[in-house]
Amino acid sequence: MNKLKLTFVVPTKDRPDELRRLLKSLETQTRPPDEVLVVDGGAAPVREVVEECRGLQVRYLRSLPPSATRQRNTGILAVRPDHDLIGILDDDSILAPGACEEMLRFWETASADVGGTSFNLVNLPPLFASGLKHLRLAERIGLYSRTQGTVLPSGFQVMLSELTENRPVQWLPSGTSVWRRTVFLKFRFDEWYSGYSYLEDLDFSYQVGKSFALVIVAAARQYHYPSPRGRMNGFRFGQKEVANRLHFVRKHKELSVAKCYLALTIRACLSLVLAVRERDCDYIRRTAGNVVGLVKSLV
Repeated sequence: MNKLKLTFVVPTKDRPDELRRLLKSLETQTRPPDEVLVVDGGAAPVREVVEECRGLQVRYLRSLPPSATRQRNTGILAVRPDHDLIGILDDDSILAPGACEEMLRFWETASADVGGTSFNLVNLPPLFASGLKHLRLAERIGLYSRTQGTVLPSGFQVMLSELTENRPVQWLPSGTSVWRRTVFLKFRFDEWYSGYSYLEDLDFSYQVGKSFALVIVAAARQYHYPSPRGRMNGFRFGQKEVANRLHFVRKHKELSVAKCYLALTIRACLSLVLAVRERDCDYIRRTAGNVVGLVKSLV
């Protein structure tokens, strides 16, 4: 029997269907969480969705204006003091059956130096130009690496998915993560990453990883189904992609600003190639946003 108590914090914004699906996946776990805190930043409150969920202990909080980092921090501060573990779940993810029990089983025997874990993503779509990671040049410029779960000198991170065994890493996708409560005595999500908070998970977990071990738990499986709602257009995202990456690199002095600029420039070129190949105007807008973002960062 698991002795540790776990609360999941779920920031959400105008995604009632996705939230309902996530809560259902938690409700049917072999070992459900002890509590779920839904922190709603949407224009239309989703209290009714929460009230539909009868098989979980759920609390509902409002947090305005909407911001994923602020909503997460709000939820973390509201977790009951006797709960040992605090999880963060994005509303467009779901946990596989038994995932919560597997995660708690890991934590029951985890060493004291482990500060955070993540569920094992099992449906990561193929990444564009993923073959580049096998080139030595790509590793030198800090765009890709053959070593998964690392943070490169450029500030770019390498994804991990479909693991068959537990893996120590340098960063965690915090949208499906579980943290030792004591981590939050020192660390919080950086609210500079406001609104659609791209790379806030990289920033938070990488910072925690300097003081604690981070592990992806292979047996605790999860799925991510990116929602089209609440996302910005390609041009705005292109600018944010540059600004947020540079903010992350400048914040962590051991990383290289020069390599970050080089990697961002190459990434913009890849977006342009993808726009032509897929005939997708949004990638053209993203490339334009990258260029504007790079110019603004130099002014």
